[in-house]
Amino acid sequence: MERITAKIKATGFATGGRESCQAKKRVKSEVPGGGQIPPSQPQHSGEYGWHHQLRVQQARPVLSPCRSGPLCGAPTAERPFSVPGDPKVPVLYEVERTRTGKSFSVRSVKAIQHGKPIFTCQASFQLSQESPVQHQFTMPAVPPPEELLTHEELIQKFLQNPNLAERYRKHLNKIQAENVPIDIKPVNPPNMFCSEAQEPKQLLWVRARGYIGETDMKLHCCVAAYISDYAFLGTALLPHRHHRVKFMVSLDHSMWFHAPFRADHWMLYECESPWAGGCRGLVQGRLWRRDGVLAVTCVQEGVIRVEQTPNPSKL
Repeated sequence: MERITAKIKATGFATGGRESCQAKKRVKSEVPGGGQIPPSQPQHSGEYGWHHQLRVQQARPVLSPCRSGPLCGAPTAERPFSVPGDPKVPVLYEVERTRTGKSFSVRSVKAIQHGKPIFTCQASFQLSQESPVQHQFTMPAVPPPEELLTHEELIQKFLQNPNLAERYRKHLNKIQAENVPIDIKPVNPPNMFCSEAQEPKQLLWVRARGYIGETDMKLHCCVAAYISDYAFLGTALLPHRHHRVKFMVSLDHSMWFHAPFRADHWMLYECESPWAGGCRGLVQGRLWRRDGVLAVTCVQEGVIRVEQTPNPSKL
């Protein structure tokens, strides 16, 4: 059975890691050629940065020129600034069949509100091909997730400190109240209230909450796209924790899927920031399966604006 890989390039507008646009109404989006992309789902307070990308991933059977086998996507996404979305207006998704080849094909997707694009995505699909040229990096040696605390457990540990300032206690309670559908276990969790500079690297065990099961691989790709955007750009801020962030928005987000995986199983998310400057930050990430196989590679660039005067210590 043939397998298809996909490369996706997307543009949109996201603020603070969350997309400004959302759809409150269900709508069947017209696709040139008679297809339909799954409609936007209602959201509560704003969309995660990869919600549009997730919908495009769900629509890959529509986008792909080949229907003969399961899809495995490797999206590359760029999201320069565009117009913010309207949470009360449905999102229309249009697809252009840019190129159809024997091994590679390209589709361009555009999300539209009020007649203007708010998100664009370019996806290239490849038929699976064997090659003797194969290699990968080595997965970092880290403690297993069973030996580490979850993000929520770490917050609870901070809240038990009787000397914690009330404003920080309120901040932690607010974070704890957020309904994040991801289990996260930092390998070396930083002190939330220490402004000491750290190396721009972090290791996180991540997985989707709940059971997804042995389903179509494209669903696991959808969930991985969602997971990959969480706390990713923040890696570039680790050496600059003494600065107060005024504005942070993702510009470009790229993903390549290399091997099958289960998004509801623990994967190690290796994040690093090789560069920051000019009010921009660049981060790179790798999602590793527990057996050491490199499943996904991610790259993101974002705008980071901070207060010019560093903050005093938070303690």
